[in-house]
Amino acid sequence: MHEVVTTLQEFLSSHGIPDWLVVFIISLCPILECRLGMFTAFSLLQMNLFAGFAISFLGNILPIPFILLLINKIFEWMKKIPVIKKPIIWLEEKTLKKRDKIDKYGIWGLLLFVAIPLPGTGAWTGSLLASLLHLDRKKSFGVICVGVLCAGIIMTVLSNVFNLAVF
Repeated sequence: MHEVVTTLQEFLSSHGIPDWLVVFIISLCPILECRLGMFTAFSLLQMNLFAGFAISFLGNILPIPFILLLINKIFEWMKKIPVIKKPIIWLEEKTLKKRDKIDKYGIWGLLLFVAIPLPGTGAWTGSLLASLLHLDRKKSFGVICVGVLCAGIIMTVLSNVFNLAVF
């Protein structure tokens, strides 16, 4: 994943995109999210701690309301297209396999799911899961934002420790 982020960062930077926008774009992307946005900000671009954190956080939370409000309708529409139907059903099933923490711990499970920076977790998957489970949107948005904040703090610490170990 490090190579993907490095390549993306170099590509965007070589096209005149400022560092803050590179970090924002990486944080906005599913899978990459703030976890790799912060790594990019601190380890690759040597950004100011507060600025890198804030930009990554904002980039990561921007898609949440859209996912919570629209994804079920978008999926319903996409399932009507034969070529796309199977991948959408697969994505729904794969996401719903992660519901055990939410079923067991409720909204706190959603917080843990988003906050712990592991592959397959994060704001995008948490928002999708909250939507598929028809959880309260306002509560889910707040909890997911707090989860992103926690994941951001963890990644800030890890990125800076890694940065110190490498440089």
